[in-house]
Amino acid sequence: MITLGENQYGKSRVRVMKVERSDGRHEVFEWNVEVWLKGDFTRCFEDGDNSRILPTDTMKNTVYSLARSSRASTIEEFATELVTYFLMNQSQVEEAGASIRSTRWKHIFTDTGEHSMAFIQDGSVIETVTVTYPRTGPVSVTSGFTGMAILKTVKSSFAGYLKDKLTTLKETHDRLLGTLASAAWVYVGTDQDFVAARVRITNTLLDAFAEHDSMSVQQTLFAMGKAALEAAPEISEIRLQMPNKHCNLVDLSAFGQDNPNHIFVPTDEPHGSIEACVRREN
Repeated sequence: MITLGENQYGKSRVRVMKVERSDGRHEVFEWNVEVWLKGDFTRCFEDGDNSRILPTDTMKNTVYSLARSSRASTIEEFATELVTYFLMNQSQVEEAGASIRSTRWKHIFTDTGEHSMAFIQDGSVIETVTVTYPRTGPVSVTSGFTGMAILKTVKSSFAGYLKDKLTTLKETHDRLLGTLASAAWVYVGTDQDFVAARVRITNTLLDAFAEHDSMSVQQTLFAMGKAALEAAPEISEIRLQMPNKHCNLVDLSAFGQDNPNHIFVPTDEPHGSIEACVRREN
């Protein structure tokens, strides 16, 4: 017997640029939104019966309409508004979910100071949130970021590892440590100051990365996660992804030059892929 398994449907890559206008100053928010619904949609998949299906185009329009009326200033608040709206207005839905990627914009500084209505994109970091709301349970909020390029030139070594006949990597006690980090942390409840928590968690992760005396990316990842949990009692766990972006020392001996850790070649591929979840014990 062949049956339908777990399923969902929704709308992805709904692009929103929202401008908040007040006297003499504007703020802009750029969001890339994904929304999805779960429920008993078996008849649609198996028989083509669409009577329980809200069109994904309507879901897209809902994002725009709510963005217009919303007073949310964070992606966490707006994602929560979205899932709540779908769950409250679609009785056939068992769970609604939303994921938002936020591109940050900051005011441009000119010769006369901060320009109140002109902006520059703030680096490569994308802020993220995923919110789910099952009809039989509480709202779950997971926030984070992706694409954070960080690098340090001290306090990084890698030695004492397993070696076999195919090992060519040399041990080092003085290397560059670089990564394009991603993080996702789970909040305990939804009554949070998401702005303050994000700033505190991000700053703590960066402080731990910079100050940790690293014997491996794995060890530094755990130290960063542990520090974030200690600094943020409002979260229950944090997952970190830290691909090891290698910087290889250039051999300048053919040119009659030494190279005491001054000149490197940065490489993106292949790279080590390290990730882990750090959580509190109950």
